[in-house]
Amino acid sequence: MLGRKKQKPRRPAGSFDTLISSRTTIEGDVRFSGGLHVDGHIRGKVLAEDGSDAVLRVSEVGEITGDIDAPHVIINGTVHGDVHASAHLELAEKAAINGSVYYNLIQMAMGSSVNGNLVHQREPSGLLSQDKPPHAEVSNNLSATEGNEFSEEDSGKSE
Repeated sequence: MLGRKKQKPRRPAGSFDTLISSRTTIEGDVRFSGGLHVDGHIRGKVLAEDGSDAVLRVSEVGEITGDIDAPHVIINGTVHGDVHASAHLELAEKAAINGSVYYNLIQMAMGSSVNGNLVHQREPSGLLSQDKPPHAEVSNNLSATEGNEFSEEDSGKSE
């Protein structure tokens, strides 16, 4: 009554519909909607339903070998493959990505690493269909350091 407003229901930030436990390995592509939390291993693509507001979270012990395509992606584990996050990508301190990252909005914690390209996508549509979009910003081999500064890792080339 007093001070109560009708709000449309939202999914709580910690609510995930599906859990892949640490004792589980999935071989093959995974398609999902809603929330998917990965503590185990997936060998295959992880794809969110088209048009969904899906969230993928890979925990510290989780590992994905294959490409990821989801609007919201939170990684604190290991990914061997490209990551396509059309809305938001969060890389926690133990995140390790070996592959290119295509993002609209990115948040990297100190200690996270990307061994590949970082490609900024302004428009979420067509992330997979374009090899090199016209409005892309590309960086190679970045890791977060103190103060959220990004530094290019030594590639072993002498100048």
